[in-house]
Amino acid sequence: MNEKIKLFLEEIFSNHKLNRLPESYGDNRIFSSPLIGVASGEDDIFLKFKEIISPEYLNPVEIWKQNGFPEYKNLPLRLRIMSLVFPYVSKIREEGKKNFGDMPPEIYCLSRNFADSFMEEVYKRLVSYFQENNFKVVSGIKSEGFRIITEKTPFHIYSTWSERHTAFACGLGTFSLHEGLITEAGCNIRLASIITDAPLEITPRVDKDPYGNCLHYTDKACGKCINKCPTGAITEKGHDKEKCLLYRQQVREEMHKRSLKLILKPKIKIINGEKRISYPVGCALCQFGVPCTDKNPTYLKQEKG
Repeated sequence: MNEKIKLFLEEIFSNHKLNRLPESYGDNRIFSSPLIGVASGEDDIFLKFKEIISPEYLNPVEIWKQNGFPEYKNLPLRLRIMSLVFPYVSKIREEGKKNFGDMPPEIYCLSRNFADSFMEEVYKRLVSYFQENNFKVVSGIKSEGFRIITEKTPFHIYSTWSERHTAFACGLGTFSLHEGLITEAGCNIRLASIITDAPLEITPRVDKDPYGNCLHYTDKACGKCINKCPTGAITEKGHDKEKCLLYRQQVREEMHKRSLKLILKPKIKIINGEKRISYPVGCALCQFGVPCTDKNPTYLKQEKG
């Protein structure tokens, strides 16, 4: 069934108009071919996330029950969690390598914004696909229990479902110094996931080390993302989420001053229980022109070794 879903997604990624930029920005695709990974609902790692992230973190069984779906016998064993990687196309990544001062390229900001509509469409298509085959499906970030939580003193931001952690659980990649997920398609990606009772084939986690794909952690040979961040949010000690968030707000303000604002699409988020509308553009300067932009750099290291 995994292969059928991959082919189903390939067709959407190749042909859907929402996976394209406006003509004024080249009418090119936003994302190349997707990657998928699958974990079991009984995988202990989802319970471990409650310790790592927060006790409020929701595991797949909790999300399933919140949505009123059947509580099968051996429910965790029945559930499958599928993570989906949306890799940005080479053109966007190449533009990101160019020097635009302290700002990311407009084409990335627009792609980051337009991507939300396409990702929403992919989710809707997947729901229809599974339902037509008599299976149920739900998204963690669309569950009623999903929240983004911000604590101010000391600053801490987290959510009750994490696409990055889910992708790691599904064997799609590992974390990095800049806290992106390094996959076979690199770190310059977007992520989504679903929970279903369809009998998908589980994909193993080849690397049990949560930072196994990051050269900085494997042999202290990198750290190039440190100098890519104009606000100092990345150091050898890790990623400062508060500095990163504040700088992304500066990027958004700058992009909104430009003609880009006329074509940006709104997004609704629930933060601390409140509905907020924004026009996200992202930053990702730390993901451009680094060894993990478009690949897992540890593969190259292994080949040279």
